[in-house]
Amino acid sequence: MALTAQSRIARLAVATAAALVMAAALPGCGSARDQARPGPEARIPAAALQRSIAAAYSFLRQMTDRYAAGSTPRLVRSYTGGAFGRRFTVSVTYDDAVLVDADLAGATAAEWSQAAVVGNGLLYVQAHDPRHDGRVRAAYAPTPLRSPRDVTVTDPASSTGSMAWVGQALVQLYAATGTKAYLTGAEAIGNWVQAHCHDTRGLGGYTGGETAGGQKIEWKSTEHNIDLYGLFSLLAKETRNPVWSARAAWARRFVVGMWDAPLGRFDVGTTTDGVTVNPSLSPEDVNSWSYLALRDPAYAASVTWDVRQLAVFDDGFRGVSFCEDDRSGVWFEGTAHLADALEFRGDPGDSAQAARYLANIDYAQSHAPHQDGRGVPAASEDGLSDCSGGTYYASLHTGATAWYILAAQKVDPFFLISGSRPR
Repeated sequence: MALTAQSRIARLAVATAAALVMAAALPGCGSARDQARPGPEARIPAAALQRSIAAAYSFLRQMTDRYAAGSTPRLVRSYTGGAFGRRFTVSVTYDDAVLVDADLAGATAAEWSQAAVVGNGLLYVQAHDPRHDGRVRAAYAPTPLRSPRDVTVTDPASSTGSMAWVGQALVQLYAATGTKAYLTGAEAIGNWVQAHCHDTRGLGGYTGGETAGGQKIEWKSTEHNIDLYGLFSLLAKETRNPVWSARAAWARRFVVGMWDAPLGRFDVGTTTDGVTVNPSLSPEDVNSWSYLALRDPAYAASVTWDVRQLAVFDDGFRGVSFCEDDRSGVWFEGTAHLADALEFRGDPGDSAQAARYLANIDYAQSHAPHQDGRGVPAASEDGLSDCSGGTYYASLHTGATAWYILAAQKVDPFFLISGSRPR
């Protein structure tokens, strides 16, 4: 999430493939992914892409089952391997939410079951929060959740964007399973945001939530309001309650008010006065997520801005960085966001550009530092800046891996994912 180091940490912070598939997916086994680095016209053959997706799902299963198995509710450690993986052993709730989305995009009952396990973990920490007011914190210990004493908060911030993603994942689970508890949990998050973050200054919208110390965040983030637009729109669809449509419109009002037409991109948000535009950075996710959420041609140039202004070539890896001020390495999660947005925009050349990004993420699965042939790292190198005080590392990341799965299967998590229940 954009704007602060704290919210960056909130972000930083699956069926098992058959033996033949995994053998093809791992380094040194003759996979297409072990060939030369992807060139400027790279495109993954369909069969190789399916092997890559299967390997990514295997990584998510490994991470989900790291401390417990079966139906025990739990959250998932966000990182493994490398410097960051050794010292950041928590579960970031944004990553849990995107993992749920990726699992619901899967084709097997095992993947859907895993989505439910993590969704039940999110409901558990929500129900046992000390405030009992519907919020979900930014990060927890990935402890199996067998009793309330197992709930260990590692980042107590109540981030609007993180909670919106959790709420979206819970609505997705409700739509997939019909289990009312997921919808109830999502509505509780939406009502917390409305009660604590609704803002009438300037363009309206919603503020950033509360800090780890419980202080109200007064600035407003374009990305957070995009996330809320997605949550409120999904709630409106599933509940048919017009109050959610009105809240979605309020979030959208702020988002489109942040459009910078001369530059063809969205501004990041406001300063603490809630009115003045924050000029400090121009992040990738604001521009790709705005298209995925709004699907509005009036703002489609934002996707092109990311492609042109954030391009990175780092030691054979191609993609985009998080922000303009540090283009020293590839941010693989953001590269997947952008591939997904390009696939849905569908302008001339978009499909080919998306395919190049996916080919490079596929290559990173087996050639990036600390690779295991399955997971996707957060970055192509340690120390990549988010331009607001946070840092990305080359550790394997559940969030980046889940976004790769979504992009590789052309799934937009701002809209309902599920089809018929897998067998």
